[in-house]
Amino acid sequence: MDISVVVPLFNEDESLRELTDWIKRVMDAHSFTYEVLLIDDGSKDKSWSVIEEISKSNHNIKGIKFRRNYGKSAALNVGFAIAEGDVIITMDADMQDSPDEIPELFRMIKEDGFDLVSGWKKKRHDPISKTIPSKFFNWTTRKMSGVKNLHDFNCGLKSYRKEVVKSIEVYGEMHRYIPVIAKWAGFYKIGEKVVEHRARKYGTTKFGLERFINGFLDLLSISFVSKFGKRPMHLFGLLGTMMFMIGLLFTVYLGISKLWDVSHGITARLLTQRPSFYIALTTMIIGTMLFLAGFLGEMISRAAPDRNHYLIEKKTNN
Repeated sequence: MDISVVVPLFNEDESLRELTDWIKRVMDAHSFTYEVLLIDDGSKDKSWSVIEEISKSNHNIKGIKFRRNYGKSAALNVGFAIAEGDVIITMDADMQDSPDEIPELFRMIKEDGFDLVSGWKKKRHDPISKTIPSKFFNWTTRKMSGVKNLHDFNCGLKSYRKEVVKSIEVYGEMHRYIPVIAKWAGFYKIGEKVVEHRARKYGTTKFGLERFINGFLDLLSISFVSKFGKRPMHLFGLLGTMMFMIGLLFTVYLGISKLWDVSHGITARLLTQRPSFYIALTTMIIGTMLFLAGFLGEMISRAAPDRNHYLIEKKTNN
């Protein structure tokens, strides 16, 4: 099979028929073999009824319904797990992504050799209350992740080589950072394509400004897990050791200064009467706690079932 189109959706009953008809026209025009996976993320409207009707008339369309709303990442993760196409295309169900982009996204994977191609909605039909935070969000993500060639991490229109989606896990709100996850999994050939951003035709947006706050927190989380998930001692142990040594050296300095004053007949306060002594002591305690946190994290990491899970690109047969 050439293409699997994964479409996560929530309360999009008005757009589904038009979207699937459009996808079918594009696929037929280019003689692609394909499947469309409509992942209903616990919709409260008639989305599932529409999916059932569409799938009866077109056997290339398949539907999965969640019992409740789990979020876009969960929908994508399920879609990735069951997708059978050589190239997986993701797009939103609100008609703001154009299926006409599919052939070029497919070509960039198959012919240009990209592992992942992300859409860039260079010209957006969104209010300034969304575009300005989005620009800042994307700038921050580029700086922190090292994926410097992408301008629109949050664009739902992307294409993937099959090996990519079968090698990564998307959870929480991590759908915004799939290019980052893919890069840290060893897929470095990440490209970008300017795509059409169409004005919303049906319904209302499902995301508010809080997604940018959550997105930043998720970026910190994924950065930490990717760098230190299997070696927490490298972070907590280092910080703990540094803080303990700073506190210890400061305590030694206070002790030496006390002895100096006594030896020279200078009246000096007791160490326990000096606030700096308690600051040094607190620093040592925090350092010890950080070190122990790293030690415990290391033990948990070594006991994890996927501690020796590595992605192998090629293997020779002897």
